[in-house]
Amino acid sequence: MRHKPELDSPLQSKVVALPESRQLDILAGLFERRRARVVRIPLVVIQDAPDQKSVNSWVKDFITNPPDYFIILTGEGLRRLIKAARRIELESEFVGALAQVKKVCRGPKPVQSLREVKLNAWLRAVEPTTAGVIQSLREINLRNSRVSVQLYGEDPNNQLMDYLGSCQVDACCSVSPYVYLPASNNEEVKDFIRELASGFIDLIVFTSKPQVHRLFEVAELSSLMDQLIWGLGKTHIAAVGPLVRSVLEQRGCNVKIMPRSAYFMKPLLRAAEAYFYSIPDKE
Repeated sequence: MRHKPELDSPLQSKVVALPESRQLDILAGLFERRRARVVRIPLVVIQDAPDQKSVNSWVKDFITNPPDYFIILTGEGLRRLIKAARRIELESEFVGALAQVKKVCRGPKPVQSLREVKLNAWLRAVEPTTAGVIQSLREINLRNSRVSVQLYGEDPNNQLMDYLGSCQVDACCSVSPYVYLPASNNEEVKDFIRELASGFIDLIVFTSKPQVHRLFEVAELSSLMDQLIWGLGKTHIAAVGPLVRSVLEQRGCNVKIMPRSAYFMKPLLRAAEAYFYSIPDKE
């Protein structure tokens, strides 16, 4: 098997920290082809929700009594719902029911997950955030309709659920098909925080909100918050999209790198390259 050639890039010799876990090898490969030095520090891992009985019950109810609208917040969530249906031998029935409902997608990843089962989104949010979903839903009369929501991890998304409640929907239910769990032990994360504080890392690339939460949680529990803030202040920070950027900015981080529209790994890489092209080497 022939390896793809290395590419000339401003990322050459840059030390890039990747907290990604699910697609770590793919993301690391993109940076390593640009001859970056990759530090792998997976902070969280995605697993099926421990209460699979509730997920299976939701799938069966969706099949027998499909909602009018199905709000899909993540591609990962929809894929895991399809897998859950497959495990109980109801995949074709679930996809068939899915075809009947009006599917509202928060961003491009849910749209892609629908295409994998040859379905299309009925509506895509004006921006891939909860606020964007709500803004798009304001154009729709939801009164007396039945709405189901696939949640992001274990986040109850009170903002969205409260909005749906204010719309006087006839029924609103939600499902949480997956959870985030620690992928590295606390000692590894503490060592990484010290590396950040030393100025060793040039760029850190965040691809999910739970990565940010875990990093700050370990720093707080280990009395390393000052070092983490200091280190992040000296490190270029990239976010895969506005949700991740928002949670970083809430923590006081200066996010300088984010794709303009397509919030995937390759556009994230291109945004990082464009950024490093634009700054002097001494930065």
